[in-house]
Amino acid sequence: MGIAQGPGRFGAVLTAMVTPFDPAGALDVDAALALARHLVSHGSDGIVVTGTTGESPVLTDEETVALWRALAESLTVPVVAGTGTADTRHSIERTRLATEAGVDGVLVVTPYYNRPSQEGLAGHFRAVAEATSLPVLLYDIPVRSGRRIELPTMLELARSGGNIVGVKDASGDLDGAARLVAAAPGGFELYSGDDSLTLALLAVGAVGAVSVESHWAGEEVSHMLAAFAKGDVEGAQMANASLLESHRFQSTPAYPNPLPAKAACRALGLAVGQCRPPMGEAPAELDEMAGAVLAGLGRPVPVAGTVGGPGG
Repeated sequence: MGIAQGPGRFGAVLTAMVTPFDPAGALDVDAALALARHLVSHGSDGIVVTGTTGESPVLTDEETVALWRALAESLTVPVVAGTGTADTRHSIERTRLATEAGVDGVLVVTPYYNRPSQEGLAGHFRAVAEATSLPVLLYDIPVRSGRRIELPTMLELARSGGNIVGVKDASGDLDGAARLVAAAPGGFELYSGDDSLTLALLAVGAVGAVSVESHWAGEEVSHMLAAFAKGDVEGAQMANASLLESHRFQSTPAYPNPLPAKAACRALGLAVGQCRPPMGEAPAELDEMAGAVLAGLGRPVPVAGTVGGPGG
């Protein structure tokens, strides 16, 4: 069995951070730094920036570089940059820019929409990895990308001897994750990419989680992973049970991620603003739902106008 039990090289809890925008929809780098520091002080061991939750498809390259540079210069925890796109050449360029910005690793999503073959996927990931000396995490999320990184492809990349060091697994395939853990070489790490399956993935060998709900429940997520790592399975189960409503809240057909994550941040008084189109603004009822989730976790909700104001 190749994959060791966590925490992973980037820590146990990485928050897939939302990207704050000001009321006019412009990138707010200062708010991003404030949010990242808040997350680190509430259970996050590292930050993933410009990923799916960070609305990467609607950010310009100039905006992404500004975020990477600001977080890499200001934080003392690992910063992992989402650099993957549907275009191999663009992904290579973004990965080079992220390397120059000083981040600690890159997250490369399966090329979306164009649905390449497994051979095409392998060639894409190898080409991107060769563009940097940084550790590379693959991101397997077929519900958004339209294509799965199949087990033989994943193992080929894991065994290549290069800098592809792990995967953020949002496939929903526990059996596939268990098979990957059993066959992958030492040092190749599996991170949960689905909060509702994190505990189950820990049971088959995940080293941590790239979490969305850690925006508002970082302590609980951290406690769950720490309890499991020390063999307190019952404690981990109890922590997971406390997060069931968070699992349900964080993405639905009516309110897909990152709409709920931003609503929860606003309910905490964090200045994150709204999502850019096509996600668009959240209705008031989502902010009310966020408040109810936070109340269930015992979180105090600031009054309007504090910590940047709930409207962000």
